Amino acid sequence: MATNPASNDRNDPQDAERIARWEEQERAASAASRDIADVPAVEVITAAAVHLLSASAVKVGLADDPENQQDLDEARKLINSLAGLITAAAPEISDMHARSLRDGLRSVQLAFREASVIPDEIGKGPGEKWTGPVT
Repeated sequence: MATNPASNDRNDPQDAERIARWEEQERAASAASRDIADVPAVEVITAAAVHLLSASAVKVGLADDPENQQDLDEARKLINSLAGLITAAAPEISDMHARSLRDGLRSVQLAFREASVIPDEIGKGPGEKWTGPVT
């Protein structure tokens, strides 16, 4: 049995199709790695933070369907990660970028506290280890 897809019979339409998909994926991966090399670190960090912030907002129930999308356990993990990233990256990304991210973080932290049936103690909520108490 051949393990190298290139050594398979190219006359078999399924194998030819699979090989074509692999080759296309290789080209796409190569292009993506070239593209990411051109992106400044500030943009990569900010994009990651925005993704965490958006996911946090959905999980605390700030989206279209909070009854089905709210998951405070997942929100806690996302908010903790977001707080750590913002705290660690703030000196690198400038105050201008960090300030808006901190505002968004504070909003989801407050939304988490409001959504919690049994709220955490002040200073013990998600991300407060890095941000300090949020009230």
